[in-house]
Amino acid sequence: MAAKGRWRRILGIFFVLSALLAGAAAYWAWDRYTAFADAPLSGLDAGDSLVVERGDSFKRVLAKLREAGVSDGHEIEWQALAKELGAAGRIQVGEYALEPGLTPRALLERMRDGKVVSYRFTIVEGWNIRELRAALSRATPLVQTLADVDDAALMAKLDQPGVHPEGRFLPETYVYTRGDTDLDVLRRAHAALKRELEQAWEARAADVPLKSAEEALILASIIEKETGIAEERPEIAGVFSRRLKVGMRLQTDPTVIYGMGSAYAGNIRRSDLTTDTPYNTYTRDGLPPTPIAMAGRAAIRAATNPLPGDTLYFVAVGDGSGRHVFSRTYAEHQSAVREYVQRYRERFGPR
Repeated sequence: MAAKGRWRRILGIFFVLSALLAGAAAYWAWDRYTAFADAPLSGLDAGDSLVVERGDSFKRVLAKLREAGVSDGHEIEWQALAKELGAAGRIQVGEYALEPGLTPRALLERMRDGKVVSYRFTIVEGWNIRELRAALSRATPLVQTLADVDDAALMAKLDQPGVHPEGRFLPETYVYTRGDTDLDVLRRAHAALKRELEQAWEARAADVPLKSAEEALILASIIEKETGIAEERPEIAGVFSRRLKVGMRLQTDPTVIYGMGSAYAGNIRRSDLTTDTPYNTYTRDGLPPTPIAMAGRAAIRAATNPLPGDTLYFVAVGDGSGRHVFSRTYAEHQSAVREYVQRYRERFGPR
């Protein structure tokens, strides 16, 4: 009996020790797991990223992390964390930032939720189609598909065959992700322009002297090129609208410059004003045949809701501010022109 008692005590001690060891092992494993999940990943530098491609398994994603310089040796922890977060089998395709300080938990949540790296491309108000396409060709990591596509073919790809490309894309900032193409961005910019123009045309002033939304876009592009001062746009629109109503020519230099094309070298001469082109509003009545630049929202809204008044002329102040002097009569305008010339000479010397 004494021997049996000793064995019972020994077995009891054994089970207690086993339980303690198991508990210690479990505690150690949990501590290791939680420390892994919320500790910053090592080996990351600013600008690092991970690209998850279609068909990548979770094992392949972990291999890409190792290739990116993330320390190895925690595959079991990665698997357990992915299961805990519901990320296993739900990693979304895309590019993910691997900035210093990122934890495994934060990274898996990011990949589970598809919070990919985004890039921005801005179409600047007043750009022409050449400037837009040149800037777009330099945007990275945008996939370039239009290098050998001319303007006519580009518009056909946008389901606008035969439409002149000038002014057909709304100036604003567009967000894209790795894998998007240059055509994707232009398609969105074209759709945005169409929506904006339709809304502005629906809300146009009752007496606006324009026959269509297309004419509004043409006028908006001229307004865009005439001033960068936001509060001046409706007033310049008012001048042009009144000229159209009374049959005066618009006589606006930006249209002449656009019609000169590559011949324009930064300075417009008197002879240029008398050389006829389809865009020369000194030699031709009404609006030019197409927009001359990318018009922003404010210019489009100004074209469809011009400021009422009686001014018919404007000229730059000439002080470098970009502002204009508006006049009701030709005599007032001539006086403003003389003042402009005087200020110009004071700043730059005789012309």
